[in-house]
Amino acid sequence: MVGRRYDERDVRIRPGRGSRPRTKRRPEHADARTAMVVAVDRGRYTVLLDPGGADETRVLAMKARELGRERVAPGDLVDVVGDTTGAEGSLARIVRIGERRTVLRRTADDTDPVERVIVANADRLVIVTALAEPEPRTRMIDRCVAAAYDAGMEVLLALTKGDLADPGVLTALYAPIGVEVVVTRRRVDPMTGERTIEGLDELRDALAGDVSVLVGHSGVGKSTLVNALVPDARRAVGVVNDVTGRGRHTSTSAVALEVPGAGAPTWVIDTPGVRSFGLAHVDPAHLLGAFADLDEVAQECPRGCTHLADSPDCALDDWVADAPDDTVRAARAARLDSFRRLLVSRLGVEDEPDRDGARGR
Repeated sequence: MVGRRYDERDVRIRPGRGSRPRTKRRPEHADARTAMVVAVDRGRYTVLLDPGGADETRVLAMKARELGRERVAPGDLVDVVGDTTGAEGSLARIVRIGERRTVLRRTADDTDPVERVIVANADRLVIVTALAEPEPRTRMIDRCVAAAYDAGMEVLLALTKGDLADPGVLTALYAPIGVEVVVTRRRVDPMTGERTIEGLDELRDALAGDVSVLVGHSGVGKSTLVNALVPDARRAVGVVNDVTGRGRHTSTSAVALEVPGAGAPTWVIDTPGVRSFGLAHVDPAHLLGAFADLDEVAQECPRGCTHLADSPDCALDDWVADAPDDTVRAARAARLDSFRRLLVSRLGVEDEPDRDGARGR
């Protein structure tokens, strides 16, 4: 090499980055395993392989980059690859999100275009409402019912603290629109001091064999119910402020828990307490479809009828007035009033007083 002159053979040209076109093909991940998402916490997802089976394994996973901004929610069935042993320190990757049977969404308010997925693949929305301390807010219940109907889910109203107030008023409001109602009461054994929840067995039976998501304001007793249904859940329980009458948020993330002793695979998904439930994603026209009897009558309404209480010549009002007797008339009036409350909630009429005299929020 001594005395040799350099020429072009001695020059190595490093290819520029990005010279190879990016392919749109994605790996098939044929070895992926299907799992259920049971918890979401700051970009990490706890998934359960073979839930309820002999090989049930809890695995921590992250979302693969190819999923982009697609949101993974509790209840999702996902495909995972990588380390699925569940060993401490291991991390799998979620590469696919399965088709969802139902999706429960909400928005920040009735004008917010951004939908927030609360839970996927749930069969039932359980609206947990205290009968007192804090006082029930029917406007909030109406909004949750509307979102559940829009998602194709069943609705159950779980009324807590039945030892403090009569559940009859709320039951009469929601039973006519097909909402199942379960009332729970706190009991203290005078001999042993043991605290129990009366009505818990009825609630457990109503949830058996399904996936149910629990939603409610802070302080209504939602976490107390979850802890009673799933004794090892250890969900934090809050208290109600004596001045504001409101509770503070205690559950900070959504989590799916299997209910033991239900007789069939049963899951409850506990969610953080909510202060609002926007319905910007719900088409008002879809609300009438949740009331089959009213929908049929409304076909006789004049074109452009809003079906609100001030709508002229609304066939729904005639339907109530033409009832054959007082009993049927009262039932029809309750159905129409319930529908109109849902419609008013969706249309964002904020000046109408709530049932307890407070402004709806």
